[in-house]
Amino acid sequence: PSRHALGAVSRRRHRVAAVDCHHPSRLALTMASPEPTVRVGNRAEERARAWLEARGLVLVERNVRFRNGELDLVMLDGRELVIVEVRYRASGAMVGPAVSIDSRKRGRLLRAAATYLQSRPRFADHPVRIDVLALSGDLAAPHCDWLRDAVRTDDTGRW
Repeated sequence: PSRHALGAVSRRRHRVAAVDCHHPSRLALTMASPEPTVRVGNRAEERARAWLEARGLVLVERNVRFRNGELDLVMLDGRELVIVEVRYRASGAMVGPAVSIDSRKRGRLLRAAATYLQSRPRFADHPVRIDVLALSGDLAAPHCDWLRDAVRTDDTGRW
């Protein structure tokens, strides 16, 4: 059915329910695995976590969601709190993963980071930076570009 023919659509990570308005007796309810983009995103974040841990960072939290945004990975690099935005693009993508972070996304990251710090007072005295880990190519063995301190609040990079 077309988008207009669907009377109610409820999408959750593992459940999709749709009612066809033209045929109310048809209810499509499926218990499906996550959408392909969600699965690919999860695999990319897992690869990023493992890659960063191999370089000495320690995972604090993963996929932290707030009303104003999401933080893919929150890690510690020594005493420094590192918020990592994971970007993945397959080999044939027109725009590289790092370039895909526009000013709107940067603003969302900064707001989510500020909310995170307000909600986690134990990190109040830690230095903080926002990194981007750009993965490209095959996820089995991706090429990784680590852009440290990629998103800043001002020209000095200080919070």
